[in-house]
Amino acid sequence: MIVVHHLNNSRSQRVLWLLEEMGLTYEIKRYERDKVTMLAPPELRKIHPLGKSPVVTDGDLTLAESGAIIEYLVERYGDGCFAPSIQTAAYLRYRYWLHYAEGSLMSPLLLKLVFDKIETTPMPFFAKPIAKAISGKAKSSFIMPQLNTHLDYLEAELSKSAWFVGDDFTAADVQMSFPVEAATARGGLDASRPRLMNYLQRIHARPAYQRAIERGGEYKLTS
Repeated sequence: MIVVHHLNNSRSQRVLWLLEEMGLTYEIKRYERDKVTMLAPPELRKIHPLGKSPVVTDGDLTLAESGAIIEYLVERYGDGCFAPSIQTAAYLRYRYWLHYAEGSLMSPLLLKLVFDKIETTPMPFFAKPIAKAISGKAKSSFIMPQLNTHLDYLEAELSKSAWFVGDDFTAADVQMSFPVEAATARGGLDASRPRLMNYLQRIHARPAYQRAIERGGEYKLTS
């Protein structure tokens, strides 16, 4: 039995979505973030030493990292669906987006989250202006220009096809969903990039996506 060790408001939501798309039977073991630190609870370390989500167990197998989990599920249970044939050029594009999502796009989004947090973290009054100035400079000179470059790139890519790999939905779109959603929450993605916004609307309208939200619970990136 596949068990998803699911943390609220996390990357594990897209694993639930893929499982719903695939029509697989699975169980959810829920974990809640600490309301102060927003970190995962220590119980997750009993499943995987890093104590992060998602983690999936399937029999004796324990697997972490979203991309690795998605590749495993598609190869093990996909029956030729959700990924192009490995002999095609489309497969290289599919693999590219699987890695790009976390390897390239999430880095500036994470930096934006960290520097936003610096500006709101309690500190002595005399340190606050300094921290805000450093944070503002980092965001304006590096983080936001990087994010804009990535979002422009993605907007252009979606002018070529309906989905990131081509005209067919694949598991790469599942992998890409989290950073694109995060970009609407903190990366400046809005109606000025209509293809990306339409992409999100089509994702959110999929019945399997909606079932995953119902099963997974709170997911603030969609609010």
